[in-house]
Amino acid sequence: MNAEVYEEEYSVDGKEFVSIGIASTKIKAALKMLGIPSDLIRRASIVAYEAEMNVVIHGGGGLMKLEVHPDFIQIVARDEGPGIPDISKAMQEGFSTATEKIREMGFGAGMGLPNIKRNSDRMEIISEVEKGTEIRVAIDLRNKD
Repeated sequence: MNAEVYEEEYSVDGKEFVSIGIASTKIKAALKMLGIPSDLIRRASIVAYEAEMNVVIHGGGGLMKLEVHPDFIQIVARDEGPGIPDISKAMQEGFSTATEKIREMGFGAGMGLPNIKRNSDRMEIISEVEKGTEIRVAIDLRNKD
């Protein structure tokens, strides 16, 4: 891969639960096409899927963006949902603001943000109540020796 940045952007529908996974599947396919090592694709796929779930469940839809730089992968998930009032609380395993309906469908266990953090090298959450949330995640492509 040369020094240019590879970018793709995906719209995430917040009304159709059957469409959950479309953006993260496209991200995985793009990373495979670019020849990214499989262990990094696995981590990026987990990050992308969990972020996409949050955009649908909590944000009512939004955008996801993949950027592949020479030395890192960046995944950005953005929505215009209710925002996260307490980010440190939201980062606790098991904490969830998902509705009962969402939980009955098998989602909303409160593991999304912790799983994203666990599979990333850097994670930033920018959220404003009643304006939305943006999650930026980076996964390093080079060894950290």
